[in-house]
Amino acid sequence: MINFCHITPTPFLEVFAPMSGAHLILAHLVESDPTYAKFYAELDDGKAKIMDNSAFEMFKLGRPMYPSDKLIEMGKKVKADYIVMTDYPKEHWKKTVDKAKEMMPELKAAGFKTFFCPQSELGDIEGLLTSIEWALRESNIGLIGLSILACPIACGVNETTFSTGKRSDAYKMQRFLSRWKVLTELKRRGLLDYVHNKFYCLGMVDGPNEIDLLSEF
Repeated sequence: MINFCHITPTPFLEVFAPMSGAHLILAHLVESDPTYAKFYAELDDGKAKIMDNSAFEMFKLGRPMYPSDKLIEMGKKVKADYIVMTDYPKEHWKKTVDKAKEMMPELKAAGFKTFFCPQSELGDIEGLLTSIEWALRESNIGLIGLSILACPIACGVNETTFSTGKRSDAYKMQRFLSRWKVLTELKRRGLLDYVHNKFYCLGMVDGPNEIDLLSEF
């Protein structure tokens, strides 16, 4: 079963947010947009609220990661169930794991479930898989995110390499296949047998075609 959710711009919250199977809420918008924060604070539809750490948005803007110490405050503002722990795209996988180990006790003490989003350096798929395996065996991890940053990076797909002309098509195809590649390798290694954990695919590529591609999982 798939719970699909939209990251919804503030003017369209009333229209699109109710369609979501869960709610992915961006921390930097909770902080900066009172209308956005108020909508999710008052939303009580029984669906999971996931406070995202805005890593994708910050990475794409070339900004530092959203401050870890603000995530609990933003989570409380909107009555979130999960908080996505700080992650570090294109940095050594252990940095994100170590940060998760640091944050888990504080998040649990504050009443939040934990959401781990593994990362790795460019081309280090073994590092990404190692961190996923750690999360699968860690009982304090509630959800594991396979992000549309992490999977292409681990597979060696560098957006700065494919910047012009026909190369952009090659980049799009390699990015499109990267999450399928990671899940396929996890399956081959028997790591998808840990049914007590759930994966969350952060970001969707090429519309519904990726749902089709990942349907076996």
